[in-house]
Amino acid sequence: MNENLFASFIAPTILGLPAAVLIILFPPLLIPTSKYLINNRLITTQQWLIKLTSKQMMTMHNTKGRAWSLMLVSLIIFIATTNLLGLLPHSFTPTTQLSMNLAMAIPLWAGAVIMGFRSKIKNALAHFLPQGTPTPLIPMLVIIETISLLIQPMALAVRLTANITAGHLLMHLIGSTTLAMSTINLPSTLIIFTILILLTILEIAVALIQAYVFTLLVSLYLHDNT
Repeated sequence: MNENLFASFIAPTILGLPAAVLIILFPPLLIPTSKYLINNRLITTQQWLIKLTSKQMMTMHNTKGRAWSLMLVSLIIFIATTNLLGLLPHSFTPTTQLSMNLAMAIPLWAGAVIMGFRSKIKNALAHFLPQGTPTPLIPMLVIIETISLLIQPMALAVRLTANITAGHLLMHLIGSTTLAMSTINLPSTLIIFTILILLTILEIAVALIQAYVFTLLVSLYLHDNT
């Protein structure tokens, strides 16, 4: 029986009802919280990582841009936990769905652009026409810069979708090869299994890096418009 490689990317259902919403809401439940004055090591490490990440992204922003810090930190935590949960067996990764990634990218990008047009209209319009442009090239450059601006949310969503999907497919292929080779050649199976373990470690790193890259690019768009 041939297994569909893309079966793991199909949105799951429970009794015929879509379960994607429940899966999307599940990662925040894994974030530990504490009501005590002295935190344990896990929560202390978590707060240190959040503070480090927030400081890294907010250093270049002014006061208006730093108002987005809570939203950006929440975004990177959500994407990172969702990507990591998707590495578990028989799980579903919402960030492999282009529709969901577009639903995150478009409002964030639109909010940053609208803020730029409201607060820095001259600078925002100046991006469409670099200084010193020859007069005959002005219409073409305006069109190119407009397309470049409009394609930014699509680039954000496609980058995240492609990286997560490619990693999952590669792990699925190597895992299937390991299972098939286990009855044929044991030394080859051990070699492939070692590759699978290394790939899993790489995918954990990719899951975290892609969350950081997505959020950092949103932060850069925000910086250009505040």
